[in-house]
Amino acid sequence: MKSSDPRNRPVRSFVRREGRFTEAQRRAVEALLPKYGAPEDDSVIDFAQLFGRDAPVHLEIGFGNGDALAAMASAHPENDYLGIEVHRPGVGVLLRRLESEGIANVRVISVDARAVLEQRIPNSSLSAVYLFFPDPWHKKRHHKRRLVQAEFVALLARKLKPGGLLHLATDWEDYAQHMLAVLAGSAAFENLAEAGTFTPRPENRVFTRFERRGQRLGHGVRDLVFRRRAGTVSPG
Repeated sequence: MKSSDPRNRPVRSFVRREGRFTEAQRRAVEALLPKYGAPEDDSVIDFAQLFGRDAPVHLEIGFGNGDALAAMASAHPENDYLGIEVHRPGVGVLLRRLESEGIANVRVISVDARAVLEQRIPNSSLSAVYLFFPDPWHKKRHHKRRLVQAEFVALLARKLKPGGLLHLATDWEDYAQHMLAVLAGSAAFENLAEAGTFTPRPENRVFTRFERRGQRLGHGVRDLVFRRRAGTVSPG
């Protein structure tokens, strides 16, 4: 029997903020998730079976409304894309877009990203991981909830292939500095910019509503692009 003591519960990096879940979004989730979703069980995902082919697999964690994910998948049909998002209205928006635009190389999972990575993603199977504008948990007492921590970076390193890319972006300066420090402390990754610096905004990263909101608030956006080194990761 699991303990109900909150001290024994894992720290979550997200809160389910459903907001307004429209009827159209709800119908999209019900009708289209069976088509574009991964099986809802605890099995390790066979990407060749999931997508019906062998191709590089890119993962976006927390895709919001799916703007960046859909754009990347449309621009790069040679790759397959897996998106993880717990916000069901956003899942509904993306599913409707995939169907209306005929984007066939995207699959969606609507559960906690950490659990998916730990239990369902094979080691050394991903060619790229994207994490754009994660919840900054800006209050100091909530910093422990930030997703980008040393343990999580080690988990990503196990799932990425050698040479695979990790691309992060945030509009919160202190979180950007935290991300940079955590990644600099990992022997598994090398900074594609000069050590200790951020990457100039890649032209292929689409503007999302989170980035536009940050700009309206006067927040500068920081991009970090790191590459997974070969031979530095324990299979643990």
